[in-house]
Amino acid sequence: MTRPIISMVAGETSGDMLAARLLSGLRPQLPDSLMHGIGGKHMAEYGFQSDYPMEKLSVRGLFEVLMHYREISGIRKQLMAQLLDEKPDVFIGVDAPDFNLDLEVQLKRAGIPTMHYISPSIWAWRGGRIKKIAEAVSHMLVIFPFEEEIYRKAGIPATYVGHPLAQVIPMEPDVEAAREELGLEADARVVTILPGSRMSEIKYNTTAFIATAKLLLQRDPHLQFLVPMVGAKQRAYYSELVLAAQLDEVPILLMEGKSHTAIAAADVVLVASGTASLEVALFKKPMVIAYKMMAASWHVLKHMGYQPWIGLPNIIAEDFLVPEFLQSAATPQNMADALWQQLNDVALQKRLKLRFANMHQDLLRDTAGISAQAVLNLIHNR
Repeated sequence: MTRPIISMVAGETSGDMLAARLLSGLRPQLPDSLMHGIGGKHMAEYGFQSDYPMEKLSVRGLFEVLMHYREISGIRKQLMAQLLDEKPDVFIGVDAPDFNLDLEVQLKRAGIPTMHYISPSIWAWRGGRIKKIAEAVSHMLVIFPFEEEIYRKAGIPATYVGHPLAQVIPMEPDVEAAREELGLEADARVVTILPGSRMSEIKYNTTAFIATAKLLLQRDPHLQFLVPMVGAKQRAYYSELVLAAQLDEVPILLMEGKSHTAIAAADVVLVASGTASLEVALFKKPMVIAYKMMAASWHVLKHMGYQPWIGLPNIIAEDFLVPEFLQSAATPQNMADALWQQLNDVALQKRLKLRFANMHQDLLRDTAGISAQAVLNLIHNR
């Protein structure tokens, strides 16, 4: 029997973590398989070989992507040629739909089974993409329960695998242990700030987020602020932006990694919209969701949404559980006011904790096992 070949592409840190969860279930089933493509350090823990740096794909925003289009397109063409020649047993695109769907269309046409892990947000915006998904994807793995029916109605095989983070994050986070690990007092009032993992997110969110911390300090000088960064490059860029904005006097515990520890330790979180907002919800923490981007990108994208919410916790709940501030509304004053309320409203904190606990239960499945079995079924049925 020939050595199985699994090809995967993850385009950013959150995708790398989600893909690693799948690999944790798949690697024991296919211990000798070659697993390669594009991924990060979490996938590498399961023997995944990245042929190109994942950071090259970690660009967000319409015009930001256009500025890097030639390089990204070149990587996709090289990888496509390699895979068409190699003919892997399955290709799995992990999120990054703008990169992966075009790749998947060509591979599927060539008879290579294709799987996409994490549905593009067709239920939120650009719903017309489901036609392209039908051309590109042999089987879709979805992480929210309402998505499975959407795909089945469109004639696309789909499996609800639960959200991997619901397994990773405990139902009852250990706040005391997290604070002890970070050297914080047990009774400290802690605000965690998550401006994003992409360089573009750090660029547009950092100044407003740290200015928010400065306003909160004026109300309570004893507040403690945590800012985790995914890597040294992001940390250095964040520090440059804070210095340029003359906000370096704001006392921040800046760390590399440990984002889950920082969330667990928090009383409230200011978070950029994205997967991180769901992480905060699963840690049962009050939060304010905010997002800023290049003005030209915002001008285009603000007219393309189908729902009134942009934060995942609010989308899942179909309700404004927590405040959202976008672009010009994401002012330090607005964010500070909302965070201050959440810091001091005990009844609100209890309501949110209950809603987030119920959300956690709904998303809890054996994600690694279910998704790995779906991959094996696709390979065996080709």
